[in-house]
Amino acid sequence: MPEVLVLGLGNPVLGDDSVGWHVATQVAPMLAALPCDVDVLAVGGLGLMERLVGYRNVVLVDAVMTGERQPGEISVFPLEALPDLTTGHLTSVHDTSLPAALRLGHKLGVSLPEQIIVVGIEAQRIYDFTETLTPRVAAAVPEAVRCVIEWVSRFLKED
Repeated sequence: MPEVLVLGLGNPVLGDDSVGWHVATQVAPMLAALPCDVDVLAVGGLGLMERLVGYRNVVLVDAVMTGERQPGEISVFPLEALPDLTTGHLTSVHDTSLPAALRLGHKLGVSLPEQIIVVGIEAQRIYDFTETLTPRVAAAVPEAVRCVIEWVSRFLKED
């Protein structure tokens, strides 16, 4: 199993929520052409923690809605900087945040990544049933692809 995983998140039929899929789709052939061993997946839904098992480093690409940035703006941060939105309400094993799932995984001794970097693209619309990104989010995809490639290169140099 490769030590680096690029994981594009979201729902491919919910507008800007699919931006992680779009980035992963463009990154995959670029990395396949290089002499490196990196997995690229585009996923949505539950069970995300299980996808991370066995990798040393992960670049997670997803739509974010902070309300503090313009649509299409990219932010990069460690997963630990993401607020845990489960605080203050009940959750079940079928509906938990990734940070909460990772904490449980660590407690159970699961082989989880040392570093998870989030490449977040500020979304405009994530609840519209469409396979099309809004123009500003679509325009951010090439920069997000460059950012992902940069992080993969950093991780590979660390090995």
